[in-house]
Amino acid sequence: MVVVSWPIIIAGKRLSSYPFINSIIKPFFMRPHNEVIFIPIQVAVEAPGQTHIPRRVLERLLHMVDDIFVFDECMCRSLMDCKNNPPSIGCMALGPTVSQMHGSHGKTIDTLAAISHLNRAADVGLVATVAHTWIDTVAFGLTPFKTLMFICFCDDCCCIFRKHMKKRGAGLEGAYQRLPGLEISHDREKCTGCGTCADACFLAAVSMEKGKAHITGECSGCGRCVETCEEGALSLKIEDEDSLLNDLVERIRSVSNLPLNTTKQKF
Repeated sequence: MVVVSWPIIIAGKRLSSYPFINSIIKPFFMRPHNEVIFIPIQVAVEAPGQTHIPRRVLERLLHMVDDIFVFDECMCRSLMDCKNNPPSIGCMALGPTVSQMHGSHGKTIDTLAAISHLNRAADVGLVATVAHTWIDTVAFGLTPFKTLMFICFCDDCCCIFRKHMKKRGAGLEGAYQRLPGLEISHDREKCTGCGTCADACFLAAVSMEKGKAHITGECSGCGRCVETCEEGALSLKIEDEDSLLNDLVERIRSVSNLPLNTTKQKF
């Protein structure tokens, strides 16, 4: 089913600019059937005496979850025969529904192993994606949908979430949301107008205006533009760690019944 569902998603994205197709696919890419939030674990946002804040927020989330399943490989990079990033860093599935996951896909792991996997993904520059999407239950034959979440580790070349979104139709606008409390800021004085950040943005949310970069409202906060800017003109700002975590938990609870035990945090 994974191999079958992959071309359906890609075709939907590519044809989303056609009005008839757009009206069909829009419900499938919007809440509550589709909730995708990018967490820039690969970008350094430091606070005194702490680790990278986005990465730490996901570590705290993993401590709240009892059921964690890690895939032996990334389905996207495996199907695309990726040469740029390691297929061996697979997604993680969270929640009671993972008990139905077949052992041929991976294995159940504990919190410490999950955090180690998260850090490995961050260290090679992958973007974390917290996703609650209908296609996962279809692809793996899982039920119920409400008690299942995924944390995917996405790249720019092969990821099913990030591919084919630059020239999307109106039905896909707003499909990928920025986490509240996370902001990309731009220093016009440092900006040389090279356009590297615009090229790197998978949502085409960076435009060039009067020779300078401009971050539009479609920004998902994934942090790739910050990584690629050699002038240091772009930076990632976060209000505070606790608020970011609370916002993430609230977003998850608003679309799912994933059991989250907030008393289990180790921080």
